[in-house]
Amino acid sequence: MSSSPMEVDSQLANGSSVVAAAPATAPPSKSGKLAESLKLEHQLLRVPFEHYKKTIRSNHRAVEKEISAVISGVSAAADSELSRDEAVDQLSSLVSRLQGLKRKSEDGSRTEHLQAQKCRARLEHLESAELENMSEWNNTRMKRILVDYMLRMSYYDTAVKLAESSNIQDLVDIDVFLEAKKVIDALQTKEIGPALAWCADNKSRLKKSKSKFEFQLRLQEFIELVRGDNNMRAISYARKHLAPWGATHMKELQRVMATLAFRSNTDYSFYKVLFEEKQWDILADQFKQEFCKLYGMTLQPLLNIYLQAGLSALKTPFCYEDDCTKEDPLSQEAFRKLAQPLPYSKQHHSKLVCYITKELMDTENPPLVLPNGYVYSTKALEDMAKQNNGEITCPRTGFVCDYTEVLKAYIS
Repeated sequence: MSSSPMEVDSQLANGSSVVAAAPATAPPSKSGKLAESLKLEHQLLRVPFEHYKKTIRSNHRAVEKEISAVISGVSAAADSELSRDEAVDQLSSLVSRLQGLKRKSEDGSRTEHLQAQKCRARLEHLESAELENMSEWNNTRMKRILVDYMLRMSYYDTAVKLAESSNIQDLVDIDVFLEAKKVIDALQTKEIGPALAWCADNKSRLKKSKSKFEFQLRLQEFIELVRGDNNMRAISYARKHLAPWGATHMKELQRVMATLAFRSNTDYSFYKVLFEEKQWDILADQFKQEFCKLYGMTLQPLLNIYLQAGLSALKTPFCYEDDCTKEDPLSQEAFRKLAQPLPYSKQHHSKLVCYITKELMDTENPPLVLPNGYVYSTKALEDMAKQNNGEITCPRTGFVCDYTEVLKAYIS
């Protein structure tokens, strides 16, 4: 007996796995795959390099500021008529200041050395990637990706323990994320100060990227003054900190200034939303985005990116149906959510794999359809029939039928 031709995405997909066939072009060599794999390691080098540059700039500014103050002090002492004792005291003060600068410079130099060492360690790690040790190298990469995910999800202690136990401290960015943690924790407790200090430290780079983060912080600080009925302080604050933004953000300024009249208990949604608690969560998310841009990080965790790369090859319309096989990763809600923005996998040719034997179903081992619609290979059903006096039991539903009731499937 035979059935009419059937579509792969209907009955056939119920009892078999659909796998995209390899393209007709020659497969890339192992060395080629290694070279392509290393192209994904942009963040591994970019983050410590940006951190290194930031430290150098910060140390340079501190030294310039202190030296300028000392020179000004010497000039002031030379121009003024001081007694001997007063001159000695002032010069002693300047000497103490220079000694403090020396200690700060030594500390800064050690920090720069450690960061340069981290850059060097990552270069050596990339150079160590060879075909002979790819299993070990990929295992280290997996741990790096997990540490990155934990840091972004605020599991700092777990990330530190994994990095220490795997001896990959120089290959992960714990110190960078701990810097961000201080700002995020402060925003979650409704403190603006650390975030404003971070903006001041990175003012030139934020200005270059046309960031609005500092402006949003200033707006929130103004809103908190209005919430506390400190209208006069709010007006003074606006004149000092918000007025300079008027040329580029007038509409936002007009909206926030109107809260002086509408107050925090307003029912007008256009202004009421400005006083909602979620504004602090929005600021924390905005900081995370600015922070990632500053250090050249991906906005999403690396784990999500790698998983999406794999899920994009597995995503089909069938994955979102109720009878999706449990072996399919996309049968799980977490993976479905992660794959939601991805396009469906484009499959020019399909291969059917038997659910029971995991062998390919083709002309030599054609697919057979049970009366309940599930499909398995001829070899699997023949073996089952021989062992059970001609009876077939569907391994997925428990449905029982006779081998003579199965139909041969033709794929169109």
